[in-house]
Formats: sequence, structure tokens, C-alpha cells
Amino acid sequence: MSIDRRPFHLAFPVNDLAAARHFYGDVLGCEEGRSSAHWIDFNFYGHQIVTHLDATAKPPAKTNPVDGENVPIPHFGVVLTMNQWDALAERLKAAATDFIIAPTIRFRGENGEQATMFFLDPSGNALEFKAFVDDKQLFASD
Repeated sequence: MSIDRRPFHLAFPVNDLAAARHFYGDVLGCEEGRSSAHWIDFNFYGHQIVTHLDATAKPPAKTNPVDGENVPIPHFGVVLTMNQWDALAERLKAAATDFIIAPTIRFRGENGEQATMFFLDPSGNALEFKAFVDDKQLFASD
């Protein structure tokens, strides 16, 4: 099956636009696009994310067990190359990021083996960045 990989668009609430601008722009290194007093567009590894101001925004604090870890739900992120993932992990460590799940290898030696890390943005939105040595493992099943 051929997949036409087009950029996705995700809009989500944040409770502080200045903190979102710093986190997504400075910490994650996402280029800023258009913005207003109520929202900011970011280039999220070739995809468009939009932080919308909602001063009362508070994401739900739910988790699901996965491979012995409590994975936050909902969450979003990007599948990077292993080199991009390693560089981002180092960048986040240098920024003293408080990881929910520190950079690690999940499903080691199994189908779907992947590098992964989870952390929160300043508004409490959960993000996961992952990478595969072999991208064909992205949709691997047991």
C-alpha cells in the first residue's frame, strides 16, 4: 500500500502562549509561523501544530500501561530518524526537561522495537517522540 505522506494539522489548547512559544520554539526548535494574540502556528517537523490560548486549559491526567510504563493519554508527537531522536533527547536533557518516561528503548528485541521518550509541555500536554532503527517496524505486529 502506497501512502501519500502529507503534513498533519493539530490544534490544541495551551494556558500560556509565551510559555508555549518558548517551549515549542526554543526548547524543541520548531520554527514559528503565523500567530496572533490567541494562537501560534509551529512547524513541527514538517507538520503544522497550532497552540490556541485557553487560560483554563488543563489536559486530563490519564495513563495506560505499556511495556511496564504508565503512558500518558492523550499524547502526540513525531516519529523521527534515530539521529534526530538522539539529538532531540540530548537537547531536552540539556534543557533539564522533566521526563515522564526518559529516553529509552521499548520492546527491545521484539517486533516494533523503538526509541521513545515522553514529557509535558508547559500547559501539561503530553508529547512522545519515537524512532525506529528500521522504519518498516512502525506498524509491526506481534
